[in-house]
Amino acid sequence: MQKYETVIGLEVHVEMATESKIFCSCSAKFGGEQNEHVCPACCGMPGMLPVTNRHAIELAVKAGFMLNCKINQYTTFDKKSYYYPDLPCAYQITQINHPICTNGLVSLKTSQGPRDIRIKQIHMEEDAGKLVHSGNSSFVDFNRTSVPLIEIVTQPDFRSAEEVVTYLNKLKSMFRSGGISECEEGAMRCDVNISVRPVGSTEFGVRTEIKNMASFEAIERAIKYESQRHMDALEYEIEELVQETRRFDDVSGKTFAMRNKETEADYRYFPDANLMPIIIDDAWLEEIKANKPVAVDEKAEQYREYGISEKEIDMLISNH
Repeated sequence: MQKYETVIGLEVHVEMATESKIFCSCSAKFGGEQNEHVCPACCGMPGMLPVTNRHAIELAVKAGFMLNCKINQYTTFDKKSYYYPDLPCAYQITQINHPICTNGLVSLKTSQGPRDIRIKQIHMEEDAGKLVHSGNSSFVDFNRTSVPLIEIVTQPDFRSAEEVVTYLNKLKSMFRSGGISECEEGAMRCDVNISVRPVGSTEFGVRTEIKNMASFEAIERAIKYESQRHMDALEYEIEELVQETRRFDDVSGKTFAMRNKETEADYRYFPDANLMPIIIDDAWLEEIKANKPVAVDEKAEQYREYGISEKEIDMLISNH
């Protein structure tokens, strides 16, 4: 009989398929020479004001419709303060007070039966740059800075690595078929929040966050390793579990501590006074809704009506 239960929540970051960045007119396309797609606004020059990309808002709303979310017609941007070399303003523009979408639901088919995963929120934000390491030196490439992201935050509803990978594959199929994102070349990245508790308990265990993972196979391996590490710590008291951020090493198949987990207060969130609130009026909302793609589940049902097998349906949808 199983003694412990794994509890998992996800934060999935998806780069949206826009031509330009979310707060300036630089190209958002992947590739190009280092620091080719930059301007004074996206590399943090003083006095340069951001301007919101309308198409990014529309894609975020479409994603909300696809995940059965409530669309918030009043939405605002906030500053999240932290200092990394690849974040030129020393803050990230994101959403916390009024995210664009909330309270969604995604239904999954798993080997253990159907599962419903609750979506806490979808919020828009800008991506950071990229550090390029060479020998004893590190360089900053700002091409990715301010590329538009949506972050899909789930409730802690997953109980296995299988459920997580099933969910991620469904998101990928949805967003590719809906024109939200190609979900390739690092355009879909995931933070995994994991804890373990005795079966039957309603209290959450000590939470670990595994950061910035892009490979579904690596995510599955990381969850299995970290879940077992927590179980061994609880069962044999071989180490003290602490709330922390960890990284997964693909070669060893293990996770390693990076830093203590930040709290919301550490980021010093406050409203971004440089960006006006976004009002999505009824006419604009209906226009976006009219152009939303057919849901993956609806496509699957249509295929069933044509007598296509479940295996072939899964193949058609995953390769759309």
